[in-house]
Amino acid sequence: MESDWPTAMGRIVARSRELIGSRGPESIAFYTSGQLFLEEYYTLAVLARAGIGAPHLDGNTRLCTATAAEALKESFGSDGQPGSYEDIDLADAIALFGHNIAETQAVQWMRILDRLDGPEQPRLLCVDPRLTPVARRATVHLAPRLGTNVALLNALLHEVIRRGWTDPGFIARHTVGFEALRRQVAPCTARWAAGICDLPAAAIEEATELIGSADRLLSTVLQGFYQANQATAAAVQVNNLHLIRGMLGRPGAGVLQMNGQPTAENSRECGADGDLPGFRNWQNEEHVADLARVWNVEPSAITHDGPPTHAMEIFRLAEEGTVRMLWISATNPAVSLPELSRIRSVLTQEALFTIVQDLFLTETAQFADVVLPTATWGEKTGTFTNADRTVHLSERAVDPPGEARPDLDIFLGYAARMGFEDKDGGPLVHWNGPEEAFEAWKRCSAGRPCDYTGLSYEKLRGPSGLQWPCTERAPDRTDRLYVDGVDWAHPDLCETYGKDLVTGEPLGEEWYRAVNPDGKALIRAAPYVPPKERPDEERLTTGRTLYHFHTRTKTGRAPELVEAAPEVWVEIAAADAARLGLAEGDLVEVTTRCGSLQGRLRTGTVRPGVLFVPFHYGYWDTPGGNAPTSGTPGRAANELIATLWDPVSKQPQLKTAAAALTLVERVGGPDTGPRPNVRGAVSPSKRSGR
Repeated sequence: MESDWPTAMGRIVARSRELIGSRGPESIAFYTSGQLFLEEYYTLAVLARAGIGAPHLDGNTRLCTATAAEALKESFGSDGQPGSYEDIDLADAIALFGHNIAETQAVQWMRILDRLDGPEQPRLLCVDPRLTPVARRATVHLAPRLGTNVALLNALLHEVIRRGWTDPGFIARHTVGFEALRRQVAPCTARWAAGICDLPAAAIEEATELIGSADRLLSTVLQGFYQANQATAAAVQVNNLHLIRGMLGRPGAGVLQMNGQPTAENSRECGADGDLPGFRNWQNEEHVADLARVWNVEPSAITHDGPPTHAMEIFRLAEEGTVRMLWISATNPAVSLPELSRIRSVLTQEALFTIVQDLFLTETAQFADVVLPTATWGEKTGTFTNADRTVHLSERAVDPPGEARPDLDIFLGYAARMGFEDKDGGPLVHWNGPEEAFEAWKRCSAGRPCDYTGLSYEKLRGPSGLQWPCTERAPDRTDRLYVDGVDWAHPDLCETYGKDLVTGEPLGEEWYRAVNPDGKALIRAAPYVPPKERPDEERLTTGRTLYHFHTRTKTGRAPELVEAAPEVWVEIAAADAARLGLAEGDLVEVTTRCGSLQGRLRTGTVRPGVLFVPFHYGYWDTPGGNAPTSGTPGRAANELIATLWDPVSKQPQLKTAAAALTLVERVGGPDTGPRPNVRGAVSPSKRSGR
C-alpha cells in the first residue's frame, strides 16, 4: 500500500525506539552501498555509531572492495590507494590480476587501449581464467585453475627473487618481513606452481620476466582475486611484488587495489563499511577518543569492543533473531549475496522489520516492510571519490521525480526525528545539507590519511577532481602515496594491527609493535591453501558483462542494454562442449549444492573445466519479479554460491564452487524446461513509498 513520508518515517522511528528500549542497539543493523555520496555515508556512520550505538554497520562494499581495503591495511598499515590512474599513461608494464577491466572499468580500458595502440606500448599481463578482451590484447595471459591465485603469486615472487629483480635498498629502508617472504616462497618454483595452477611453467617464467624487468610496473587487482580462495593473501602478494621491486611512489610505478563500485572508496573512508571513520583503529583507544572528540560524545558511546560486524554476519544475526531491524540502502542483497534461498528466508521472517531505501522496487524491496524512494546521482548534490583517491563534486542537474528524496535528506530526517544529541545536549547530526555535511566530514578527516581539509565545494568546481590527502602542506592534491616511504604504518597511527593471512585471527598490538616498531611497510608472506571444494571438479565462477551493472537496478531498465544482454548465459570451453556433446545455444542447467540455474550455452572463452555465469540477473520476471519457487531453477548466479568468505577480509567467495552441467534442451529443439522471461525493461513512471 502507498503511504506518505511522515507516516513511513514515523513507523521507522517508532520501531527503532521500541527495539532500542527493549533489546538494545545491537538489535538494529544497517546494510548500505558503494553508490551513495560521501556526505550520505558519513551521516549514516554518525547516526548509526554515535546516535544508536549500533555495532552492525556494513555495506555491499563487503562484496567488492573489502579485500582491497584489507590488503592495503595489511601491507601499509592503513587503507589508501598508493597509485594513480595517471600511472596507466606512464607504466611500461601493466599487470591485471583477476581484473577484467574491459567490462568492469571500460573508461580505464580505453585509456589502456590508447597506450597499446600508441608509440610506446606497455607490455600487458592478464591473469584471468577467461579469454576476455584484456586477455586477447595481453603480452602474457595466464589462466590458472580457480582457487590457486596464491600459488601463482608465490611462484612469481620466487622467480623475481631468484633472478635478482629486487631493490635491496628500497627493501632495507622502507620494509620489514622480506626474509620471512624469502623463506616462504623458496620452494615455490615455476614448476611447482605449474602443477597446482595447471599452467605451463614457461608461461609463469615469461610472466615473471615481464614483471621483473619492468622499469615502471603498474598492477591492478579486482574480483577475480577478491572473491576467490585466499582473497586477502593473494592481494597482499601483489603488494609484495611492488615492495620487493621498489615499484611505489613514482610515476608509472604503483598498485591499484581496485573498487567494484563508483563510491566504494567513500564508504571505507567514512566508516560505512564497518570500520571507524577516517581510517581510525578500533583497537586503539586514542583513535576512539579522537573520534569521540570530533563527534562531541563520550568514547563509550562508540561501540569498539570487538571487530566490525561484516555483512554476512549481519544476515546471520538477523536469521537467528538478534537483529530485528535491518535498514538496506541502495543495494539489492536478494540478488547480490551468496546462497540466495537463505537470504530470502531471512528477509521474509515475520520478526525482522526491513527498510529498503532505493530507486526502484528491486527484488529486495519486495520483502520490505517500508520502501523509501530515493533520488539518483543526477538528482542530488554530493561528492564522490574514485579508487585512486580523486574527489569529485556532483551537483544536482534535475529534480527527483515524484516523492523521491536524496538519501542524505532521509538520513537527516531520521536523525532529527530520533533526537540524537551530543554530550552537551546539542544535535549530534548538526548539518542540514550536503555542503555542511562535507565540512563536518573535513573535520573528521583532519590529521588522518584521508585528509580532506584542503578541499571545498568551491575548489572542487574546478576543471577536474583532486586527490586526497589535500591539506595545507599539499594544497593542490597528492598524486601518489609513499613517495618517501610509508606514512601511516607506525603502531600509534596505523588502522590495524594485522591479521593472520590464513586464519584471519587478529595478531594484536603487541605483535605489531614487535615486528614493526618504526612503521615501515609490511611484507606479509602466506602459504598456498587449497580451496575447500575439490580442485579436480568442474568449477563455477561468476563475473560481469559490459552491458550491465551489478543487479541491473538501473541497467535492466535501459532497452538498449537489455537488448544487448537480455538473459543469463553459461560459458564453457569448446573442448568441454565437445566432450559433453553440447552446442552453442543449448539450454543447460548448472547445479551446485546450493541450487540450480538455467541458461543458454556459450563456448570458447573460458579455460577447460570452468563454468562462467554473469551474476547480474535476478528472478524470472525481470527486473524485480517474483522469486523462484522451491525446486525451480533460477537465473541468478548467486543461487548457486555457498556462504563462504575470506577469513581476513570477510568477503564472500563468489568465484569458486564445484558444479555440474546438464543438458535441458537442444538449440532449436522442443521446450523441456522453463525459459527466462526476456520481455524487456520495466520503466515505472513514479517512485513511491509504501
